[in-house]
Amino acid sequence: MMEKTRSKSKAYFTTINVMAAMFSLLLFGLFYTDAKAASAAPDIQVNGMDNTVTLASENTLTVTVQLNAGEQTGEQADWWIIAATPMGWYYYEYPDKWYLSGVSMEDVGFAYQGALFNLTEPLEVLRVSGLPVGNYAFYFGVDMNMNGTLTGGDALYYDGIEVNIFTSGGSFPVVDTNQGLCYDNSELIDCPAEGEAFYGQDAQYTGNVPSYTDNGDGTVTDNVTGLVWTQDQSDRSMDWSEAPSYCESLTTGGITDLRLPNIKELWSIRDLSEGWPWVDTNYFYLVSEDGFEGAQQHSWSSNYYLVDTEEAVKNVAFVVNDWTGHIKALDGRRYVRCVSGDTYGINDFVDNSNGTITDNATGLMWAKNDSGEAMNWEAALAYAEKSTYAGYDDWRLPNVKELQSIADYSGVFPAIDSTMFNVSGITNEAGNADYPYYWTGTSNPYIDPRQDDGSGYCFAWYVAFGYAVDEAGNDMHGAGAVRFDAKSEDAGDGPDGERYYNYVRLVRDAKNE
Repeated sequence: MMEKTRSKSKAYFTTINVMAAMFSLLLFGLFYTDAKAASAAPDIQVNGMDNTVTLASENTLTVTVQLNAGEQTGEQADWWIIAATPMGWYYYEYPDKWYLSGVSMEDVGFAYQGALFNLTEPLEVLRVSGLPVGNYAFYFGVDMNMNGTLTGGDALYYDGIEVNIFTSGGSFPVVDTNQGLCYDNSELIDCPAEGEAFYGQDAQYTGNVPSYTDNGDGTVTDNVTGLVWTQDQSDRSMDWSEAPSYCESLTTGGITDLRLPNIKELWSIRDLSEGWPWVDTNYFYLVSEDGFEGAQQHSWSSNYYLVDTEEAVKNVAFVVNDWTGHIKALDGRRYVRCVSGDTYGINDFVDNSNGTITDNATGLMWAKNDSGEAMNWEAALAYAEKSTYAGYDDWRLPNVKELQSIADYSGVFPAIDSTMFNVSGITNEAGNADYPYYWTGTSNPYIDPRQDDGSGYCFAWYVAFGYAVDEAGNDMHGAGAVRFDAKSEDAGDGPDGERYYNYVRLVRDAKNE
């Protein structure tokens, strides 16, 4: 059986042996110089860089430090090299170890105690690969109160650098939803322990942490996908037929090869941490601050709805609603956010001949068969956590970005590669042959800002591989739509035709072999 290694709640980062030969030389003063400065100036770099670093887990991370002791040369101090990680705080201790100290920075130990001197050559204190995905921060400092306790204020001189670790998987790295809070059927809760009800939801698993760079020229780079986005939506709404030429004629930040994004690219920048809107507005600007104006902030994708059956809604294209978060097939006039870069979102499925499908593009492994029956959200979480399907015991309920990554928008019905995946058939609300909705582990804390009392219900997102129907069973938003349902019958009613019982498609990390 394979052991779970993706849980945010587990501290599985073992003690790291570091390359410390150069540090030994530092302690004996072999890099001493007479350079002077007003005060000590520590410097820490990751892979030779001073700014935020984004790095695939499989790549090597190297931490180096330098010090200009300045006029404080010779003064006694505590030397600190510490790291904030998804698993807790670590500290470096001479001569060759990193130790886990716990959840508080106050618990970290010092690297060395002694006189300050100049370190003019980069000193390597860590070289490692295969770090768990997440946000890290590394710090190097000297504390002029030499008492073994990290002191703040004027006595502390330090430098720090942030690092974002992601798993590239391949050509289609799935960006994490950024959801960090846990919910039951109706409210915010403390994240449950393994074996407890509602364990295994999105917030308890870490993916490729979102990382963006504001280029200062009207564009934003997604450091995980490599795509470059226009920071603004178009200043006017337009028909879908106008959207491709709008992007192709646009030049922003000197970029002349902008294009209309496909639906998986547009979905990749969703931020599921808070909602209303479901996009990080520090980087991605909207046409207004009120989602109930301006076509509710809908952004066109390049994907026309190609399913052609008697029940299918006609002459519509897929949009992402930046305000309410949905993927829907709609007509009308919508806004546009353009993108540049290699096409993102192309799957590379391999049938492993053991009931599993690996997507080499994302690095995810999927169950070939679905659950075969519908269940509420709490039961879906438990079903995934307890599963030993195909001999693995680290299955989980996929988050909404992971599940949407295997949706097929090429016009097939159901909206998934049925040469790879087996899909249960159902009869929908209209009495027609159809295919299920599938639960994700991602909650939607649906708090309607139009309500003065902040009332709302807690929903969970699903992907419709069959028709996304209204209460009468009519195809309202298209196969491949992403919407949300109430998690149980007593959790309230959602905005669309409600199904409290949906199916499950299991996922795990293919690298956990």
